Amino acid sequence: MTKTIGCGIALIAVLAILGMVLYGQYNGLVTQEENVSRAWSDVENVYQRRADLIPNLVATVKGSAEFEQETLQNVIEARSRVGQISGQAAEQILNDPQKFQQFQQAQDGLSSALSRLLVVVERYPELKSTQAYQDLMVQLEGTENRIAVERRKFNEAAQGFNTMLKKFPTNLFSKMLGWHFAPRPYFQAAAGSDVAPKVEF
Repeated sequence: MTKTIGCGIALIAVLAILGMVLYGQYNGLVTQEENVSRAWSDVENVYQRRADLIPNLVATVKGSAEFEQETLQNVIEARSRVGQISGQAAEQILNDPQKFQQFQQAQDGLSSALSRLLVVVERYPELKSTQAYQDLMVQLEGTENRIAVERRKFNEAAQGFNTMLKKFPTNLFSKMLGWHFAPRPYFQAAAGSDVAPKVEF
């Protein structure tokens, strides 16, 4: 009788410990996943800030009658592509590596179009000297810097989540119990570049 009670207590203790471990692992993943979602929201905010600056930049540059319209059109089209991708739910982009890659490609395309626009503006000293253009360049430069910072923070949050998801015993519990967690993608440097786009005055 005493032996049976002792075995029962030992079994309850083992189950309690296992339950606490499961509880800790699951809640740890939830916390890490929330960190990724918050970091993603910050990335979206700075990209939206850049998208909001573009109409003003285009309007300012259009004021110069001789300015190459093709360059402006490329910026407008790149911004439109970004708007189409960003319209998807954030969770879809985070849960689907292909959609994440499409999002990044659209943003990189906009960065490239903006860079070409700024190179072309160099040929128009009268445009560069206007206060409106200079103010927009300060805002754009600050936004590009914020984009680089928020992308780095997102990658750090994704790395923390992905690392926890792969570690033992979390990986074992996740597979056995069918937890919904999936690895998060990372931002990669744009092809041919290892730095954020630079805005030059």
